[in-house]
Amino acid sequence: MKSTQFLNVKSTVPLIPPRKLREELPMTETAYATVVNGRETIQRILTGDDSRLLVVVGPCSIHDEEAAMDYAGRLARVARDVEDQMAIVMRVYFEKPRTVLGWKGLISDPALDGSMDIEGGLRKARRIFLNISDMGLCAGTEVLDPITPPFISDLIAWAALGARTTESQTHRQMASGLSMPIGYKNGTDGDVQIAIDAMEAARHPHSFIGIDLDGQTCVLSTTGNTFGHMILRGGRPGPNYDKGSVAAAAGRMAAAGVNGRIVIDCSHDNSFKDYRNQERVWDNVIEQVCAGSPVLAGLMLESNIREGKQKLGDDPAKLEYGVSITDGCIGWEDTERMIRGAHAALASIRTGV
Repeated sequence: MKSTQFLNVKSTVPLIPPRKLREELPMTETAYATVVNGRETIQRILTGDDSRLLVVVGPCSIHDEEAAMDYAGRLARVARDVEDQMAIVMRVYFEKPRTVLGWKGLISDPALDGSMDIEGGLRKARRIFLNISDMGLCAGTEVLDPITPPFISDLIAWAALGARTTESQTHRQMASGLSMPIGYKNGTDGDVQIAIDAMEAARHPHSFIGIDLDGQTCVLSTTGNTFGHMILRGGRPGPNYDKGSVAAAAGRMAAAGVNGRIVIDCSHDNSFKDYRNQERVWDNVIEQVCAGSPVLAGLMLESNIREGKQKLGDDPAKLEYGVSITDGCIGWEDTERMIRGAHAALASIRTGV
């Protein structure tokens, strides 16, 4: 009798168990303190008990370990200087959802050549998370593949579900069991109800199939994640970072009884997918915060060492250092100027100086 399954599967390769990878690259005491303190800070921001602004900033995606650590070192220095007004989280994205095809991120293809060394990608991702946390800098990421969290989630201070996955039952269930605060993006059509529904679903218990630290397939039963928030990223109709859109989203969240705190994504449809427009969004949101907005909790910014983006091409060795290979990013000099300028504005308003 001919098989009726695995007809389109070319091969299966055993994967290192999460526990073994964690033993190979164990969390240090410094990294532990960074993650725990970072999560607690973000939770206090989301409940309004901490008035600082959450700022998630960094490359659209990480593809070069050396450049990632270079960027992290720069950001860590700025984060220390502005910590009285801002809680800085480095955007450390290793998984990229693709509309059709394309590079799926460092975990899937760390060599950038289609070799798909996923175990090597998980190892590299964990090492980068660990080294960034050892700098005292919190790391945030988008959680995409439900199998990857056991390998890396102990080192993540903040996470997000993207516009394509916020509506997914699988991802809502996963979020219900994650240990860090989660941001939920509105849908690509601009609808915020998708994110509201996700927040409501994820704050309740769920049972679903996953893997444990030993890599064994198991039924995971969760308690629910109560530290969710909205991320407004714009949509096909246009941006939604303006005061009216923020108020409308906050009203719908209040009516649904979910956490009413909002983070604005300066990129994507809020910038009309042009990285050069991010500063316009940033300035508008900082003005709203300085004017006393009760719901704005933070911002997201796509930034790299050098501005713009480049195509991956056939030879990764020819890539320009510090330039994104996915969405365009603003450069480091503009990033630092914007953060320090916002810090000065917030300090002036809050201290009256």
